[in-house]
Amino acid sequence: MTILEQKLQRLPTQSGVYIYRDKMDNILYVGKAKVLRNRIKQYFMAGDKTNKVKALVRHIYDLDVIVTPSEGDAFSLENTLIKKYKPPYNILLKDDKQYGYIKVDVNSKYPRVLFTRKLENDGYKYFGPYTGGGSMLIEIINTCFHTAKCKYDFDKLPKGFRPCLNYYIDNCPAPCVNKTSEVEYRAIINDILSLLSGNTQQANEILTAKMQDYAEKMLYEQAKDMRDYINLLRHFCEKKVVVINKSVDYDVFAVCSNGYNTVCNNITVRQGNVVLSDNFVINDGGLDLSQTLASFLMSHYQNTIPTSQVLLNMPISDQELLAELMYKQYGVKVEFICPKQGDKKRIVDMSTANALEYLDKSQDNIDKQYNMTLGAVSQLHEMLHLNNIPRRIECYDISNISGVDKVASMVVFTNGVADKTQYRRFKIKTVEGADDFACMAEVISRRVAHIDKDDDFGTRPDLIVVDGGLGQLGYADKVFNDNNIRNIDLVSLAKREEIVYTMENRNGYQLPMHSYALSLLINVRDEAHRFAITYFRQLHGKNSLKSVLDNIDGVGKKRQVELVRRFNNIENITNASVEDIMQVDGIPRKVAENIYRYFNS
Repeated sequence: MTILEQKLQRLPTQSGVYIYRDKMDNILYVGKAKVLRNRIKQYFMAGDKTNKVKALVRHIYDLDVIVTPSEGDAFSLENTLIKKYKPPYNILLKDDKQYGYIKVDVNSKYPRVLFTRKLENDGYKYFGPYTGGGSMLIEIINTCFHTAKCKYDFDKLPKGFRPCLNYYIDNCPAPCVNKTSEVEYRAIINDILSLLSGNTQQANEILTAKMQDYAEKMLYEQAKDMRDYINLLRHFCEKKVVVINKSVDYDVFAVCSNGYNTVCNNITVRQGNVVLSDNFVINDGGLDLSQTLASFLMSHYQNTIPTSQVLLNMPISDQELLAELMYKQYGVKVEFICPKQGDKKRIVDMSTANALEYLDKSQDNIDKQYNMTLGAVSQLHEMLHLNNIPRRIECYDISNISGVDKVASMVVFTNGVADKTQYRRFKIKTVEGADDFACMAEVISRRVAHIDKDDDFGTRPDLIVVDGGLGQLGYADKVFNDNNIRNIDLVSLAKREEIVYTMENRNGYQLPMHSYALSLLINVRDEAHRFAITYFRQLHGKNSLKSVLDNIDGVGKKRQVELVRRFNNIENITNASVEDIMQVDGIPRKVAENIYRYFNS
């Protein structure tokens, strides 16, 4: 009897969290259950299941269970573990799906108006989401309605405080020095709130008047800016689709599946208008669509404030727990509704139709996207006979010219997609001359020293790829052995022939030229090369400029630092005028003329 079979016979009946693992002890899926025994056994019973669930079950080798005092505790623990381990069969919404919001501190005496992508329970009033142009809308607001933009606490200003430049150019009413009253300032804020609620008439009139005034003064660039602002306001109005003749706010979700792929559509309704419709392709190991929808909502509302009414195309079993978490996080009492008739049913049907249409018409794109990412990851695992499914791939490349300004790059692909927040770059510290092998050894040594530590750099990779052939691979493997690194696969990818070497197969694998696995490896290697060469050019340009500046009278170390900070490279400083050079802190005219003559003689 296997370990898994033994554990399946001793499952608890309490609420808690279950964790599925593969042969290499990697976490595949984290779920919660009111009754652990019932939920877990459902995965291993005969019956219809989605392809994602079947694939998950095939890879399950072991499981852990954590019993919790309540179902609510299980809900919170599940969310914490998903965030920490990012299992491949859990729903993981990428950060690049976060939309912009405009927030107004309505509870302050003198509110500020700010653009943000981070939602917090901070007492501000939020408007949005804006798929594009939200930051431009802030510019329109600043053009039409002058408010405070500084971060000063007006109640703690010193005596004799003077207003900033914005006041003197008529861009702020200077509440800091009582140039405007609270009543007058609040009237300005109310006009802004009216604009953000959809009333664009006043802003249009102000912008039109400014455009005509600039045109009469032949200030055509400024007039064009006003025209662009007017067009942007028109765009905001045109893209709204009136669906309900009431000023209501809804978040609407519909999940649909064809057995192979699952799509969730999200429609955002504000003041009775559809302001956003988006589709999400979901990779989830949930047993049914209701569980998948609940998991999606949990992920979606990590960074999005919910409306008081959330409309769904099917009920979810965890809605009371989810509502409780939303209230704790955002202070909003949320009601989850599956409408049966009326306007609410109509908008849910619209969301369902959108999900079905996207699922039908985009099937080829969905399949292609899967094949290029998770499918390619699975291919790599099989074709290279790796120990791990390479969900997190790290690739390293070295860049230098004749051993000068040696640098290295580390790029990260998670589930086949570049994760640029995890990229790192290194200056080589211990290697003399042009020795790429030793440079690779240094970088890998510095990397493995952080593995499993409690920081952003401690996340354990499943696969490390080094750019090069057997030489680079051998040096990296020696670092692994010296540091007793286990359970991380190591390969190298040689240029031109695109042969993949492993320590188990020193003759190399010649992967099919058009395979998704090879395409992923090439993309990872090329991205590491791009990132390394970009850093090298940046560093080499600065060092070259510093070296040249040593030859100019009057330019010491401090002035060199300021010149590099300002101009970055030789080309920029060569094209600079004497006046441009004098803008650098600490550069008088005489020294500026010396610099100009040196580069332009």
